[in-house]
Amino acid sequence: MTQTYIGASITRKEDFRFLTGRATYTDDVKVQHVLHAAIVRSPHAHARLLSIDTGKALELPGVVAVYTHKEAAESLEIRPIPMRMAPLPGIDRFLQYPLAQDKVRYVGEPVAVVIAEDRYLAEDAVDLIEVAYEPLPAITDAYQSLRNETLLHEQNDTNVACDFTMTTGDVEQAFRDAEYTHTEEFHVQRHTANPLETRGILASYDKGRDQLDVWGETKTTHFNRKVMSSLLQMPEHRIHFYEPDVGGGFGVRGEFYPEDFIIPFASIKLGRPIKWIEDRREHLLSANHSREHICRLEVAAKRDGTILGLRVIVYGDIGAYVRTHGVIVPTLTASNMAGPYRVPNFEGRVVCLVTNKVGTGTYRGPGGYEQSFSRERFLDIMAQDLGIDIVELRKKNLISPEEMPYDTGIDNMVMPHVIYDSGDYPAALEAALDAINYDAIKHLQGQLVDGKLHGIGFGSMVEPTGVGPFEGARVVVTGPEQVAVYLGVATMGQGHETAIAQICADGLGVPMEHISFHHKDTDQMPFGIGTFASRVTVMGGNAVYQAAQELRQKIVRIAAGYLDVPPEQLEFVDGHIRRVGSSIEGPLLDMGQVLELAGPTSRYNQGEMGLETTYYFRTEQIPYSYGAHATHITVDPETYKIEVLDYVVVEDVGRVINPLLVKGQVIGAAAQGIGATILEDLAYDSNGQPLATTFMDYLLPTSTDMPPVQSIELDLAPSPLNPLGVKGAGEGGIVCTGASLANAVSHALGVQVHDLPLSPDKLRALAKGRAEGA
Repeated sequence: MTQTYIGASITRKEDFRFLTGRATYTDDVKVQHVLHAAIVRSPHAHARLLSIDTGKALELPGVVAVYTHKEAAESLEIRPIPMRMAPLPGIDRFLQYPLAQDKVRYVGEPVAVVIAEDRYLAEDAVDLIEVAYEPLPAITDAYQSLRNETLLHEQNDTNVACDFTMTTGDVEQAFRDAEYTHTEEFHVQRHTANPLETRGILASYDKGRDQLDVWGETKTTHFNRKVMSSLLQMPEHRIHFYEPDVGGGFGVRGEFYPEDFIIPFASIKLGRPIKWIEDRREHLLSANHSREHICRLEVAAKRDGTILGLRVIVYGDIGAYVRTHGVIVPTLTASNMAGPYRVPNFEGRVVCLVTNKVGTGTYRGPGGYEQSFSRERFLDIMAQDLGIDIVELRKKNLISPEEMPYDTGIDNMVMPHVIYDSGDYPAALEAALDAINYDAIKHLQGQLVDGKLHGIGFGSMVEPTGVGPFEGARVVVTGPEQVAVYLGVATMGQGHETAIAQICADGLGVPMEHISFHHKDTDQMPFGIGTFASRVTVMGGNAVYQAAQELRQKIVRIAAGYLDVPPEQLEFVDGHIRRVGSSIEGPLLDMGQVLELAGPTSRYNQGEMGLETTYYFRTEQIPYSYGAHATHITVDPETYKIEVLDYVVVEDVGRVINPLLVKGQVIGAAAQGIGATILEDLAYDSNGQPLATTFMDYLLPTSTDMPPVQSIELDLAPSPLNPLGVKGAGEGGIVCTGASLANAVSHALGVQVHDLPLSPDKLRALAKGRAEGA
């Protein structure tokens, strides 16, 4: 079979509706008689909830209802929001209830919801609700939490949500044998994704049908429907989820949040549709934060730089509650700390601590960004200590392609045993060096030229993608030139409609123009896992490919029965049945004719009416994409402003379905990572008050801030774990941004960066400390 679409840079099919204003986002969904919601949120980081007086709000004309935990508990047994991932024993003691009960534990925690005829009235009513609080001391960092002097959840008698260790080899012996040991501690600041479209939900309960329709629950629709069913104590089949278009996700959107119970609950109570759209301040106050880790690394090595062992402790600040991601991010940070390097002896400890901040979750490249920054910074420090070139130290320790598949020996508690399936890690680093033109610019390292200090930094990475255990697809021929593909996953702007159509077109043997992609609601596919961990092309794509292949065989079998020839003499190509190898004879049948032969009254359908196949692709193993970043920057020694002159991302994602889509994903991810590394910081004061609640305080890069980004897609190591040979793409572009930029800045200023972001005040303090130390 000749492939004509897979591997082609085809422009996105879905862009027509986005570019012409025809996309439908949650706030665009219109239903009759809709009410609007506004959330009463705690202004305190830690306080006892003494009383809530809703009387004045309810007297306001246009206000329909106000619900607190008390009112909700009168109708239902209120349960906490469960975890979707990493439900390690004991951490369920720290789950969050949709509405605060006796205590609030972070600024922005939902205390009540106001339902009114319009959003303006609802917001006015919020101001009329009188809540009495008894403020308590706040915990604002992991080390403070670890001391247990103030308890956030008194019933647990501890602030430690979990504490466990992963090991492989004999770490103690490695340190006894070492000629060089060293310890460093690194801190990644708290930040988050800020998609253009904030969160939102529209719930409409029809009492006559006893059915709840919900719009806005993206990313993990099947899981969220199950959770909603449990919390509302309503049969799952009576809840219908629709997936609107999404203005960006990046891990933060689509998890089950308190509002995702509050709004449907109110709709059921009132029997009317209710809409809630998050404003930007609410997003920064209450949507999942991410990244805030302290990573302590201790290495054992030979004097020639060969790594013998690595000890890691990751202190994860998970906020006030364990949210749906459980503790997966700090766990991934620790378990993948060795990255693409050969580390025969490893010990990784994970300590997750609650603080008076928003709960945390994933953000593009979860754990990867954090561990790459810490590890790659550590390698540069180690190279300086040992007098070894930074590139040569990496080359000495990178896992070679001959060692693949490479078993790290690590069981990380929340995902499958870590085995790298395929890769040429040294080749990726070489490609990055070539693209940045390292041999020509390395003489600039640390030099002052035209009033600017130059720095060059690198980082190598490996990224788990395509997480299982399954994903399903349904492929249906609905007309002569019409093929419908149904997937149980959401799409949030990645270009899935295009990539999946390419896969189906080649798998089935039809023109891509014949294919339509459907992923809009939970009724079309009864089972699904969701859109995260760069898994849609790996899991959903292979499900589509296998379903298309099976349907292709069915088409050939039916045609063979009608033509009275053996199936092996026929092929289905470009939407037509042809004789194998015949270059003279024209098509024997088209797809529409075969569809008629598969009809219920046809004697050729072989007992299988219609042209339709459903296939579930299953795997427990994970394909690992890999690559390297390189950057050339300058730092102004007076203002400490960083200018990125060149940025290179090299990534091998296995077989590339659409190079244009991959390139766009890589560049977008790099842009997010560069902004996060240099600008973004969700800082809190000592009382637990957030200091960044608008874009005046929380700095994001603009288009004028972004440097040229070179995206280089390698195709050296297709994954042996799936028929398409694909690995996940889209997150590698962010994974090493913190690492490469921090290394480059360290070289430019002659300092050692341990903390992010790379803000001017931090760099000035480092430079001042170096000058005073000299």
